[in-house]
Amino acid sequence: MIRELSFLENLLFRTGAILMLIGVALHIYSAEVSLYVYGIGAMLFCLMQLRAVYEGNDLNVIRLRRQQLFACLMFLGTVMCMSMQVYQYGFARRNEWVVALAIGCVLELYTAWRIPNALQKAKKS
Repeated sequence: MIRELSFLENLLFRTGAILMLIGVALHIYSAEVSLYVYGIGAMLFCLMQLRAVYEGNDLNVIRLRRQQLFACLMFLGTVMCMSMQVYQYGFARRNEWVVALAIGCVLELYTAWRIPNALQKAKKS
């Protein structure tokens, strides 16, 4: 079973997700402000993902949970690529951050869809 988040943790999780969306949308107008808004949101989101620990031993859920944590790494990698674009250092000086964000989003959507089904299947057996 995955540990349930408390009310405050759930609020921080949702706030982080909303800040990530706002940060990506703000990139059209101000890349520097977008970097900070997205970065704060990604840190909140990923920290709360780490707090929701899986306490079972079903290998399918463990695999999905690892994919979810890799998606968090991609979200944090997006912050790094955004900062490289804004401050013109490193290898990612254009819109490479979009690739990291897309990979993270696809993995997060896949695992958010599959984990509840896998947990239900593990509970039956």
